[in-house]
Amino acid sequence: TTICFLEQYVIAILRESYMPRKKVALRSSQWFNTPELYSWLRGVGFNAQGFSESDYKDKPIIGICNSWSELTHCNSHLRQIAEAVKRGVWQAGGFPLEFPVMSLGEYNMKPTSMLYRNLMSMDVEESIVANPLDGVVLLGGCDKTTPALLMGAASADIPAILVTGGPQLKGNWRGEELGSCTDCRRYHTELRAGNITMDQWADVLGSIVRSPGHCMVMGTASTMAAMGEALGIALPGNAAIPAVDSRRPQLAEWAGRQIIDCVRKDLRPSKILTLKAFRNAIRTLHAIGGSTNAIIHLIAIAGRVGIELSPEIFDDLSRTTPFLLNLKPSGEFLMEDFFYAGGIPALLKEISSLLELDTATITGQTLGYQLKNIKNYNNDLIKTMQEPLQKEGGLAVLYGNLAPNGALIKPSAASPNLLTHRGRAVVFENHEDMEQEIDANDLDVNPEDILVMRNSGPIGGPGMPEWGFLPLPKKLLSKGIRDMVRLSDARMSGTAFGTVVVHITPESAAGGPLGVVRTGDIIQLDVPNRRLDLMISDNELTKRRAEFSALPKHYERGYGWMYSNHILQANKGCDFDFLVHNTLV
Repeated sequence: TTICFLEQYVIAILRESYMPRKKVALRSSQWFNTPELYSWLRGVGFNAQGFSESDYKDKPIIGICNSWSELTHCNSHLRQIAEAVKRGVWQAGGFPLEFPVMSLGEYNMKPTSMLYRNLMSMDVEESIVANPLDGVVLLGGCDKTTPALLMGAASADIPAILVTGGPQLKGNWRGEELGSCTDCRRYHTELRAGNITMDQWADVLGSIVRSPGHCMVMGTASTMAAMGEALGIALPGNAAIPAVDSRRPQLAEWAGRQIIDCVRKDLRPSKILTLKAFRNAIRTLHAIGGSTNAIIHLIAIAGRVGIELSPEIFDDLSRTTPFLLNLKPSGEFLMEDFFYAGGIPALLKEISSLLELDTATITGQTLGYQLKNIKNYNNDLIKTMQEPLQKEGGLAVLYGNLAPNGALIKPSAASPNLLTHRGRAVVFENHEDMEQEIDANDLDVNPEDILVMRNSGPIGGPGMPEWGFLPLPKKLLSKGIRDMVRLSDARMSGTAFGTVVVHITPESAAGGPLGVVRTGDIIQLDVPNRRLDLMISDNELTKRRAEFSALPKHYERGYGWMYSNHILQANKGCDFDFLVHNTLV
């Protein structure tokens, strides 16, 4: 099992701790073994915290980069996880020092935590580079904290291990197992439709989040934890262990020991985050039916190590990777069940014939070696290659005159009958316009129409909020309609579902063709052929775009101004142009 596998590595590491250790040049020696005054004063500073010289003298100094915050409930237990990491570092002969970085919470940050992902990555990078650290353990969990940690660590490029906080326990309401926030979205729709009462809704909310940790469906948080494993920068089993399971701090303790081994071997992110590793992660993303947001994040992480991932790579690998994971929002089960079935190692074992098994991992072993003794303990949850849920991956990239640089859809969570659809556009100028009009009794809308919202991308949002899961018009909900084709240049939560096209690029605020769509225009969606087209003539489209005027930018100063002037579009990972590795500039 995953846990037996974990224990095997712990035993191996403990054995290694009794072997003669090769002396390595420590980065931290540049701070301490110098003749300058501050070389002594730094040690005095540690002494002032109650440490003795024997605690840190000539030992690897390991930073514990903690995104704990009471404003980020998914990460609110990371202080306890940090203590477990410290135990492991001490056991392996290192000196652990915990430090805080910006924490990004999906629930509280307006307009979106995505606006600050790059800022957090800069905080991570600069905190690592500026301090006497030989290695770092990255503690994250909530959606944007994990990619921000990996982006910053990739740029700093010292030995690093990702440890996420783990998913919440399963919710339960009246005998039905619930997953946040997939089922909160589903029941909120029923509340708007008048099918449940406010008292029942309050009962659902009281039943759906019952422990620390991130969402327990295959949303963005779970997806990015899975990407960490597939990339080889997180320990095997990390993604699925529940936040409150005792094996979560056990794994964190293992990470504390393992980072010392990574320091001794100089096993840096640049040696792990290779093109082969990213191809493995992309195939894993399709096999799990992961969040559309992962495409943006993987492109951004890869850009930090000089690897260019285009949307075409994601779509090409989707065509040859089956969708196997029967997990909400694209299936039935929850992350806790996934853990019992064997987690990401079991999923990787099922698709191992498609993977680059010679890739390096932070265990010091290849991915193929790690998977040798892994088994799948639930074929209802993790399907086999021979009997997949779908023959192609969970995500698809669309192109056409409405999305010249691409758009995304999650077919695994869409209505099959809408994957090929032609309908009349009902256009909302922005999110505020949509909220004001969507429940109006006089809204001119029919079930076969296509809802369109613009000015919600990286510049227009600003920050590309998770507004893409457009609510269905109340007048249609009352008639039993539960899905429509919806288009926007926004993102949507990985917990969301439905026939939703997002990340339309370029966005309307950057002059993209979405900005010239008019109510009444006919739009054609053709997922099998990967097309999204506005059914007007080329001449008419050219004329409209020539007359189009984008809305002014939101900011005139500060971080917002910097963001607006340097943010890349979704197909480039929404990173800042000045943070991408110099080989790609």
